[in-house]
Amino acid sequence: MTKKIKTIFNSILVFFGITLPALVFAQTGSDGVSQGLSGSGIRTSFGSNGLTGSQSLTELIAHIVELLLLFAGAIAVVFVIIGGYQYITSNGNDEAAEKGRKTLTNAIIGVIVIVLSYTIIYVITNLVGNGNL
Repeated sequence: MTKKIKTIFNSILVFFGITLPALVFAQTGSDGVSQGLSGSGIRTSFGSNGLTGSQSLTELIAHIVELLLLFAGAIAVVFVIIGGYQYITSNGNDEAAEKGRKTLTNAIIGVIVIVLSYTIIYVITNLVGNGNL
């Protein structure tokens, strides 16, 4: 009986944990979607014309590299989550803990490489072009 009560209680917590932030941060007004995207990194990076709005070849290449690094960063963050989950759920199993630790370590190294790559591209773009990134 207590296991059933715990399951129901956990289900209620998960439900409110998912729905409450959506209610708290709900946007009001007719242009709520555009308000939410106005400060977005993708909108500010590529503008309303996307990649076609690039003025020069250097700017186009910089935007393409930035977009690829954005996707690589998202994938690396997913691997950080996967590695952390594997490590936490290893339950004392040394093989599973080592697998999770390796995944987590490699994902963090990937995030560092992506951040350094973005920094290098930013510096090179500012030196070669007129700072369009």
